[in-house]
Amino acid sequence: MAYLVPKESLTAEEVSRGLSVVIRDGLATQAMVTLTSGIFLVAFALQLGASNTIIGLLAAIPPLAELIQMPAISIVEKIRNRRFICIVASTLARVSWVGIAFIPFFFGPVTGVYALVAYLVSYGCFSAVSHCSWSSWMRDLVPEEILGTFFSRRMALAMALGIVLSLVSGFLIDFWQKTLPYPVIYAYSLIFLGGFAAGLFVIRYMTRIPEKLMQRSPHVSLYHNIRDAFSDDNFSRLIAFMASWNFAVNLAAPFFTVYLLVMLDYDLFIVILLAVLSQSVSVLSYHMWGSIADRYSNKSVLRVAGPLFMISILGWTFTTMPGRHLLTFPLLVVLHVLMGLSTSGVTLAAANIGLKLAPRGGATAYLASINIANSLAAGIAPIIGGLFVDYFAATELSLTLNWKSPATQFSFVTFDLQYWDFFFIFAFIIGIYSLHRLVLVRETGEVEEKVVVRDLITQVSREMRNLSTAGGLRFMLRFPLVNRFRHAANGGSEKTPREGGRS
Repeated sequence: MAYLVPKESLTAEEVSRGLSVVIRDGLATQAMVTLTSGIFLVAFALQLGASNTIIGLLAAIPPLAELIQMPAISIVEKIRNRRFICIVASTLARVSWVGIAFIPFFFGPVTGVYALVAYLVSYGCFSAVSHCSWSSWMRDLVPEEILGTFFSRRMALAMALGIVLSLVSGFLIDFWQKTLPYPVIYAYSLIFLGGFAAGLFVIRYMTRIPEKLMQRSPHVSLYHNIRDAFSDDNFSRLIAFMASWNFAVNLAAPFFTVYLLVMLDYDLFIVILLAVLSQSVSVLSYHMWGSIADRYSNKSVLRVAGPLFMISILGWTFTTMPGRHLLTFPLLVVLHVLMGLSTSGVTLAAANIGLKLAPRGGATAYLASINIANSLAAGIAPIIGGLFVDYFAATELSLTLNWKSPATQFSFVTFDLQYWDFFFIFAFIIGIYSLHRLVLVRETGEVEEKVVVRDLITQVSREMRNLSTAGGLRFMLRFPLVNRFRHAANGGSEKTPREGGRS
């Protein structure tokens, strides 16, 4: 295990190789997440007979499990080998998906739901320990001046792989349901086993990413570590924004899949296609948001992408009047495009602003403080949604336009709210409040929204022209950051050295 021991310092070549492996790690992680969460997990739970309350609980388990990061901070500070901690915790977490995959074979519908909850709790707890180590590890590995660009490339490539896997898995489920005599829930078991296999590749890549020795700090208690993060005025404002934002998003977002499958009665493949559309837009926009974040600030990106995402959530209330209508599907297409565009900006900027404002050497406690606040907010929100969604099923607020004349008479429903619509509106209101909290956060380089919007429109126009050529597509998949480090490692030489027999 000697090769897992952190080094006092890393050369430019080691950083270059490490960043390349981090990219591959991101691809494997995305494969695992795509196959074991989101639409497939919700559909699997519905196949087991899960209620709306259980769906909310399933959505709450991952963020609430992140509270394990509090004791995990002490583990990281004591062991001081973040790579080793990630490998062990991730391995234990992956095993849970083997148990979940075999639920249909060993459990009935009722006990199967309970088993699913138990396995997800186990997975979430071990993953939280890994996340705590990973965030601090990446904080010391990736240079601050390229955080936005590097992680935007990583996310874009990962999302592209996620799109392909979503379509293939959706086709598998559709083929299974139409041609095979076995219950379709077995197809989900096969998909989960595929996610487990991808998770093993993640662990393999972790062993190849170098780690710089953590800077030693005076020994203080866990309470003091967390207190320091919350007592930092600027960082505490960031925590307040992140918590309120995550509450708003997770109040409604976990029920999007249920809404499409149950309320609008769409086939699973249609739901997957809409998700793929949103992910495709995210892939096309990640690198644009990343370059804007590096040029101005992460806060500037959030002040544009945040309101756009909230408007998208509000738009879901108009997809029924009171049921599906002629414009339902076109509206869903537009909403998924806007959500894909805004989600990539929010996800990238929210992750990077925490990394940027956290001090080097003390990032573990600061980043864990953000995760603790986010976990509480994101965990409580879907539970509230799950508990009260059935109550709002019997509640309706509508506005009808009536026309009466001697020749004709008709009524037109102009406004109708029911069921999950109330949560969409509530989430929108809280989201707007969270953006107000963002104004109080200070970050170097922030500019007005109109400057970011102007730059975004310019880049969108440029990328649309790039997509018309093969060269434009290749541009999106390049790794200029890795090449930059290799260039530096060679003392400015344009040639790239061979690494372990590979070009």
